[in-house]
Amino acid sequence: MFDPASPETPMRQPDAPRGHGCLVAAGMMIGPVVGWGFGQVALGLVAGLLVGIVAAAVMTWRDRRR
Repeated sequence: MFDPASPETPMRQPDAPRGHGCLVAAGMMIGPVVGWGFGQVALGLVAGLLVGIVAAAVMTWRDRRR
């Protein structure tokens, strides 16, 4: 049985950095789909990449402030 309070359970340290690369990847997957709706797949890819990078940068900046 899983016991979250047991000493064997690995706990995430509160000051451990988080990975925000998933935001960049999500932007690169969603961007072309949105761009396809406008007839501009390549522009959607670039826009999704930029939105993902900005989102990852903001989240990283917020993590460092804590």
